[in-house]
Amino acid sequence: MISVVVIGLNHRTSPVELRERFAFADEIIPGALQTLRTSGVASEAAILSTCNRVEIYAATSLAPEAAFVELRKFLVAHHAFDGELNDELYAFAEPHSLQHLFKVAAGLDSMVVGETEIFGQLKRAYDLAFSHRHTGARLNRAFQRAFNVAKHIRTETNIQRGSVSVMSAAVELAEKIFSSLSQHEVLVIGAGETSEKTARALLSRGVKKITITNRSPKRAAALAAELGGRAVPFEQWPEEFHQIDIAISSTAAPHHILDRAQLEPLMKQRKNRPLLLIDLAVPRDIDPAVNTLDNVYLYNVDDLQGIADDYLNLRREEIVRCEKIIAEKVAALMAANKFSAADERG
Repeated sequence: MISVVVIGLNHRTSPVELRERFAFADEIIPGALQTLRTSGVASEAAILSTCNRVEIYAATSLAPEAAFVELRKFLVAHHAFDGELNDELYAFAEPHSLQHLFKVAAGLDSMVVGETEIFGQLKRAYDLAFSHRHTGARLNRAFQRAFNVAKHIRTETNIQRGSVSVMSAAVELAEKIFSSLSQHEVLVIGAGETSEKTARALLSRGVKKITITNRSPKRAAALAAELGGRAVPFEQWPEEFHQIDIAISSTAAPHHILDRAQLEPLMKQRKNRPLLLIDLAVPRDIDPAVNTLDNVYLYNVDDLQGIADDYLNLRREEIVRCEKIIAEKVAALMAANKFSAADERG
């Protein structure tokens, strides 16, 4: 009998230093899914890889424990990981795998509880697997139901009321350090969705000036024009450091784009004025060693946890309501799956 299992690691179980070792770039996911299915571990599969989690969802005929062993082997081998993995990795079988999927879709398992970005990230992960024919009846039904439940929760509860996202948490951090953003200039490195939403959040809080850089000049120019900012060539963004106060980086680079050796002379040009660096990328864009420089304050996605915890305290009652809805929807899906399996055996 085919069932849905999930294995992964996230911000609750592992630090960013470990998560970045297991991150999947979008362009390699179809090939990884093909390898996984060809091995016989799964008949259907999807991979979700974000700054806060890496998860494999699989429909498999193997017993759950056997599937977990093989999926773990796949993760370790694919990333050539030679370290230890213990409690950092979690694994769920039905019905807990479906509950987990629904909670992820609804933002209940996110660093900032109730955030909506994960919904889009999960949908893109599913669409990528679906478009390459790596999903089938079981995962299609599970993911579609998860999306419907997430929309239902947004409508029926207040879990997403207020400013809830990693990006808004980053902006709150900037406000705590600089009090007011109206006199400060910001450099946004990267022009993807995370960068765009961060830039919009900064502008809504009154930031004085915003500069955007991206490997694709056209994308940077388009976003800068849309936001009333300025675009600079990617090769020239270090030249902006003499005038900015905040740099927020979120690129898809597989390695650091800023390290201590690069930043030290830039800080001298700035006459050591305080510089806030917020690294929202996984793998990380900024070498942690820059934090050893005077007047440099570096924060990564894990460092935003304190702000996220404040949001969590405000949403505890809503979480209970959401989890009740999810339990009911999972039970309905499990019943439908049993009916479908019986009908197929017919």
